[in-house]
Amino acid sequence: MKPLLVTEYVEPGTVQFVYRDYAFRGEQAVRAAEAAACAADQGAYWQYHETLFLNQTGPASFVDDRLKAMAVELGLDTGAFNSCLDSGEKRAEVEASVAAAREQNVDSTPTLFVNGTEVEAWQDFNAVSQAIEAAAG
Repeated sequence: MKPLLVTEYVEPGTVQFVYRDYAFRGEQAVRAAEAAACAADQGAYWQYHETLFLNQTGPASFVDDRLKAMAVELGLDTGAFNSCLDSGEKRAEVEASVAAAREQNVDSTPTLFVNGTEVEAWQDFNAVSQAIEAAAG
C-alpha cells in the first residue's frame, strides 16, 4: 500500500503520509520502535522498519543485540545508533506515539486514517483512494 500511496498521492503533493509506530506488544516492541527512531536519525527509518518485519522470529526477536545487529546489516553508523538506543533518548517519542494511537482508539496494526477518519478497508487501495479523494474534494 505504501508505495502506491507515495506514487499516487504523496509525490504529487496531494497528501502528507504520516507513519506512527504503535508499540503495544510489550517491551521488545517498544525497543524496536526506539531502534527504528534511532535509524531515522540516519535517514534509514524505512529500511530499518522493513528489516524489523523481516526478522520477527519469536519472543527474542527484538532484544538489543539483535536490534544492533540489524543496524550493522544496514550499514548504519553503529556508534551513533548504539548510543541512541542505549541512552533511551527515543523512549518518550515512542510512548507519545502509543498514547496518541490509544486516544484514537487504535487497537491493531496497521490502522490507517485519512484526515482523522479510520479507513476500515486499509488493504484495499480503491477504498483508500476514495477516502483521500473525498477528503481532498
